Order: sequence, then C-alpha cells, then structure tokens
Amino acid sequence: MTGHIYRDVILEQHVRLFRGTMGAEFLFMDDNARPHRANIVDECLQSEDITRMDWSACSPDLNPIEHVWDMLGRRIAARQPPPNCLPELRRALLDEWCNIPQDQIDNLILSMPRRCKACIASFGRHTPY
Repeated sequence: MTGHIYRDVILEQHVRLFRGTMGAEFLFMDDNARPHRANIVDECLQSEDITRMDWSACSPDLNPIEHVWDMLGRRIAARQPPPNCLPELRRALLDEWCNIPQDQIDNLILSMPRRCKACIASFGRHTPY
C-alpha cells in the first residue's frame, strides 16, 4: 500500500465519512506504517479536520483490528479447498468476516484498558499482547 492508496481508499472512502457521522469527538487511530505517515496523508487529515491519536514511534501495535485480521487470516488458511483466484478469495474473506463471532470482537475492544496499562508499564516496549 502507498500513501496515495491509503488516502484515496481508506481515508477518503471510509474514515472521512465515518468521521462525519461521529462528529467533533472523533479521534482517528492508525499506526506508524509508512503509508500512514506520508505527507499526502497528513495533508488529507488536516484538510478534513481529523485529529489523529498520538502514537509513539516504537510502541507495540495495540489496535484490536490486528487480532481480527489474524483471526480472518487463520480462517482463510483453514478453508478446504483454499481459494484459488481473486474472486474466490474475495467471497471467502466476506464469508469469514461475517462469521467472526461478535463477542470475540467485543472482547478485543474491552481488552483495550488492559493493553494500554501493559504498554505504559513496559514503557512502550514489548507486551504480552
């Protein structure tokens, strides 16, 4: 992914619209991936008046979505037969996304206070999460 793709696909098509529904209290969370820190992304966020959460350069990725991506990847890898073309992969991803139990996602969200405390206690270094 590039900064341009991140801006055009993620920020413009999703984050900007979601921010509009959330209002002034919206705080955007991303990480220090290179595309997320491109100048074009910073300019887009500023132009849309989107506040980005401060993120330490060396901190672990606490975003619960990383665990959801892992669940999704494991579900796709376990499929028999595995998807063998892009349309099949797209269908499989959509099917598996819909089949992730909501309580697993809720538990990840509810774990955020513990994750943050662990990160603070480790001074931003490795945590068991």
